[in-house]
Amino acid sequence: MFNDKSILITGGTGSFGRRFITNLLKQYTPRRVVVFSRDELKQYEMQQTFNAPCMRYFLGDVRDGERLTQAMRGIDFVVHAAALKQVPAAEYNPTECIRTNVSGAENVIKAALENGVQKVIALSTDKAASPINLYGATKLLSDKLFVAANNIGGGQATRFAVVRYGNVVGSRGSVVPFFQKLIDDGATALPITDARMTRFWITLDHGVDFVLKNFARMRGGELFVPKIPSIRITDLAEAMAPHLPHQIVGIRPGEKLHELMVPLDDARMTLEFEDHFVIQPSARFTNVDIDYAVDGLGERGKPVDEDFEYRSDTNPQFLSVAETAALNQRP
Repeated sequence: MFNDKSILITGGTGSFGRRFITNLLKQYTPRRVVVFSRDELKQYEMQQTFNAPCMRYFLGDVRDGERLTQAMRGIDFVVHAAALKQVPAAEYNPTECIRTNVSGAENVIKAALENGVQKVIALSTDKAASPINLYGATKLLSDKLFVAANNIGGGQATRFAVVRYGNVVGSRGSVVPFFQKLIDDGATALPITDARMTRFWITLDHGVDFVLKNFARMRGGELFVPKIPSIRITDLAEAMAPHLPHQIVGIRPGEKLHELMVPLDDARMTLEFEDHFVIQPSARFTNVDIDYAVDGLGERGKPVDEDFEYRSDTNPQFLSVAETAALNQRP
């Protein structure tokens, strides 16, 4: 569906953006691929690798609605990946996080509607489900904005959806490169915030492929959640450095002990498909009646039990130490 189409990725120089473009160019022949981001050095470095004739690079910040509107001219599909993501940084710099994650989301929506973009998928996070930190709260607000945007558009054809998943293996700023640097620097122990801590775990390729597929699945207003395994943080440390002891350092500001992707309160709106869940919008749209139990690919879902939750600590699929080590080694 991306052949001869124009695609824009906000925050396109990040880990997700780079892998998304790699996979996109392998599988399709797009007319244009636009990287929209604010760091000129990262764009320069990216151009050394991603220099196909279809590539375009736009300097800009999602806080700047006018620049976004310019960049989206002639665009068919948008992936909104730009965000301030570090939990402690958001706790100490709340206003900056709100401006990027909430106001930026609103700007993406306005620009997409003004330019008649066909479909927009916004990336979310497990931290947006029943959030306890500012980062999660801003992403929940962003999720709500993108879902409601299907109403704001009125009779326009533009459709919006959200993809929510857990920690990405090896992404910049995540625990894997942090642990690896400590190991490389000769650390005598690995810091563990809490020995009970669990997390959802997904590879970058899985996340990218899930987003690509959901462009075909989406009807507008869905929140897609992949079925992915959980890990124990102690198992991750054991997989990366079996020779090092663990040092308990305590949970950081705004950090959860376990993560959640489908809260109990959303169970009544949740459908289960073979490899993912869909949280339907709680407010029905005025301009169209959508049956979310059948997606754009013809896949059929069924309602989950009323007491259903999708949590990292009760997830039926946990990776062993060996499986964690193998997953971390994938490119």
